[in-house]
Amino acid sequence: MIAPRIEIDLNKIGQNVNCLRKQFGSKGIELMGVTKVIGGNVAIARVLAKNGINVLADSRMRNIRKMRRAGIKSIFVLLRSPMMSQALEVVKFVDISHNTEYEVIKRLSEISLKRHTKHKVILMLELGDLREGILPGDILDFTEKVLDLKGISLVGIGANLACFGGIEPDDRNMNALSAIVSQIEKRFDLELTYVSGGSSANYNWSRSTKNIDKINYLRLGEAIFLGREPLQRLAIPGLNTDAFTLIAEVIESKTKPSMPYGNSCQDSFGELQHFEDEGMMKRIILGVGRQDVRISGLTPRRSIEILGASSDHLIINKKKQKIEVGQELSFDMNYSALLTAMSSPYIKKVVL
Repeated sequence: MIAPRIEIDLNKIGQNVNCLRKQFGSKGIELMGVTKVIGGNVAIARVLAKNGINVLADSRMRNIRKMRRAGIKSIFVLLRSPMMSQALEVVKFVDISHNTEYEVIKRLSEISLKRHTKHKVILMLELGDLREGILPGDILDFTEKVLDLKGISLVGIGANLACFGGIEPDDRNMNALSAIVSQIEKRFDLELTYVSGGSSANYNWSRSTKNIDKINYLRLGEAIFLGREPLQRLAIPGLNTDAFTLIAEVIESKTKPSMPYGNSCQDSFGELQHFEDEGMMKRIILGVGRQDVRISGLTPRRSIEILGASSDHLIINKKKQKIEVGQELSFDMNYSALLTAMSSPYIKKVVL
């Protein structure tokens, strides 16, 4: 088969979805399936929909268009705040968008009115992670202005944590979100459909909290696809952590010095490398590199050591393993590696 490639086990993904829906469903929380890490892969998206995830969320319009045109029956949510230049496309292809800027929402409203429709929005609240979000002190006035827009339907309030700032979802910030939602619903006589408390990073909070309060939706990607929670990257009990496998082919196998020789300067990525002299080393090179995948996110499934990589070559100490040219090696990927590999046009995606 062609290498490098990612082998995707749809059955394991489906099993993860069912397990997570049961776990979160027991607390009264529904799931949005986040498809950005898989590049909107249609086969995988169909598995999510088939196994009961009715809302698919992505940050890229290209992915949403691809899934919608493939006939996937779902509510599609744009995760990233829309660019002003995307407004027409968002109204045409997206059911709900996450928003933080009034002028963008106003533009969405204008386009919706011209198309004789209403665009649904979830307002994102800033709770400490300092990525996107409206400050809590501004949210009531902001909501009032949005409710005056005739082409907009406010359907939810959300928050993002453990992404840019690495702030953990806990009872304190989740209770704050619920309290603000209660204020909004009471002041404006609303019942919001979506109170989106966060992502896979909310797994530990959801298992330990005694009261989810208003939180009724979470946006899950890593938990579904890698079977892990993002705070410590620990495996979630009962889930598959090997639904995705990166496979690369050996293109060179030789015994070489462990220490480069000659005058040392920057490498091809502008970095200064440091090497320890370990004598002669049995080394192999694989036909995959930093242009394809984030190398630091790879874990070999054999007892070998990743030494480093250039744009097209992955250099490995094969230690005592018997590995020859033409053989294939398998790797697990963390979230960042999966994201880059699934986005790479140079890595074939093979559905099992």
